[in-house]
Amino acid sequence: MFLPGSQHCVILALLVCTALPPAVFGQRPVPSPGTTNRGATALNGGDPTIDMDVYVRGADGAPIEVTAVVTLTSPTGQVAGQGTTLGGNIKFSGLAASSYTIQVVAPGYENAIEEFNSYNSGAARVTIAMRPASNVEKAAAGPSRIMLAPKAQKELGKALEALRANKPADARSHLDAAYRLAPNHPAVNYLFGAYFSQLKDLEKAKSYWTKTLEFDPKHTSALLALSEALMRERRLPDAESYVKRAVDADPSSWRAHAILAEVRLQQQQAEEAIKQAERALELGHGEAANVQPLLARALVESGNKERATKVLQEYVQNHPENAGARKQLESLQISAPAVSPNVAAAAVEVKPASAAAVAEVKTSTATEMAVAPPLPSSWLPPDVDETVPAVEPGAVCALDEVLQKTGKRVLEFVKSVDRFTANEFLKHESINKSGVAGSPETRKFNYVVAIEETRPGILNVEEYRLHGDSPVEFPGGVATLGLPALALIFHPYNAGNFEMSCEGLGRWNGQPVWQVHFRQRADKPNTFREYRIGQNGPAFPVGVRGRAMIATDSYQILRMETDLVAKIPQIRLVADHMVVEYGPVSFRNRNVQMWLPQTAELYSEWKGHRIHRIHSFSNYLLFSVDEKQQISAPKEK
Repeated sequence: MFLPGSQHCVILALLVCTALPPAVFGQRPVPSPGTTNRGATALNGGDPTIDMDVYVRGADGAPIEVTAVVTLTSPTGQVAGQGTTLGGNIKFSGLAASSYTIQVVAPGYENAIEEFNSYNSGAARVTIAMRPASNVEKAAAGPSRIMLAPKAQKELGKALEALRANKPADARSHLDAAYRLAPNHPAVNYLFGAYFSQLKDLEKAKSYWTKTLEFDPKHTSALLALSEALMRERRLPDAESYVKRAVDADPSSWRAHAILAEVRLQQQQAEEAIKQAERALELGHGEAANVQPLLARALVESGNKERATKVLQEYVQNHPENAGARKQLESLQISAPAVSPNVAAAAVEVKPASAAAVAEVKTSTATEMAVAPPLPSSWLPPDVDETVPAVEPGAVCALDEVLQKTGKRVLEFVKSVDRFTANEFLKHESINKSGVAGSPETRKFNYVVAIEETRPGILNVEEYRLHGDSPVEFPGGVATLGLPALALIFHPYNAGNFEMSCEGLGRWNGQPVWQVHFRQRADKPNTFREYRIGQNGPAFPVGVRGRAMIATDSYQILRMETDLVAKIPQIRLVADHMVVEYGPVSFRNRNVQMWLPQTAELYSEWKGHRIHRIHSFSNYLLFSVDEKQQISAPKEK
């Protein structure tokens, strides 16, 4: 970043070079685009085989108009086939002649499950009747969306940033100003509660949080703050009431499930505590790792010390700085039975614990490990792992198949596209310490991207803007490079570098999508994102985690959202949040579509400097690898 009086810049780059061996995936036949009944061939073939036509009908007997996801599950529980309907129909070919459970999930309808039995080869026709879902829907979770007047919003933003910096004295005047302007707004009252909480005046804090709920009964942060405070006071029935309301208001909040797990454990309901802790870990991915010591305590109470020890060993290995967890592990290993050499070799080395240490561990709680929700930022979006977007309950997601088909789409793009050009519009805002954006700066670029596999396993992506890729053409000297490369996370060369999990069947812009969470693996090379100080200066790899929305019919990536795996203290990088939305782009001379970024939004904070940047792309031209036309470097507008 070019700063006043400085002679350096920062480059925010996405890298795509990798030397990993190509991954091998099973291929499933893809029906031609003109086929009326789109196929979803079975994963596990057999002899004899059957072809199954599934027809999905509404209450009137006509094909449903919305897209439905149909999943076939074998008697062993394996997903045998999965796909989406077109005109209420889907065909599965080459299935092993056996029995299957057919599940159909469609928006606006109740989920349908039907058993199918056929041990004879040939063809089968199955009709599934769908029942309309109830029109009663839960209100949206989270804080109230009541708008604040601009002046009140500005004062609240300044108060929020002061509280996030743990400076309550600086926040008070802004809170008072916001309260005078909007005394009945839930966000203002919630922040007043946070203010008094920082002053250790929990009675006043609870009174403001209670008032918050009078104006917004589903304010999740207030419900969690109250439940945690009451739990610390051992007022378990009251704490239980508030945290159950939080779970109802936002079922995807891992923090709500974590606090409920602690409440259940204190109520001596170990099995329910285990269930809630595991749900918190599932929803929060790596960000909920501090729930593992709580899970271990619940496992001990249920009598499963062996699993509790394994959970703690994993946690302490990844968080060696947590002295409380180490003591908890020590207390378990004092009385733990002998383990096999392989397990012992992987175990974390600990020293025998004293009786006092054991007693200290027993009195600790999970909520002392920052389970309570953090104060929201006035300029940053919520962390990608704070909540999980809603998914259809019970919908089965075949992760391996989703990754294989999505990887195939990415492979098609890399193999087909040599270069592409676009017009790029950039809007840049600098954010001050109060969270207020300055006057926006804008740029327009002619943009060219070249993609080449230089040798097997090595992908090279180069970008050109104006007369080159020099970052001095960007506002503030901050260059944003590699945005089109983000989707290459799903390329078979790279997918193995990430922990992948399917969160379920969701919706994006009205379209059914598979929600896939990804996280950079600590034991694999980071080949995607880095911060570089100067064009030839030191580079700092940045691990990313996030979520991709993948279309259930085409397996194209529609949206990706990322955050940091960990902060980078060397450059004081504390925030890097990116959202990229994709849309279809056609070849210049072919009836083929590829999906490329339409917009990319970036929020970053490093060395105290905050930026918000929006890239918009239009007028794409794609050039295939077999086209001979030369593409010159872009000219300055």
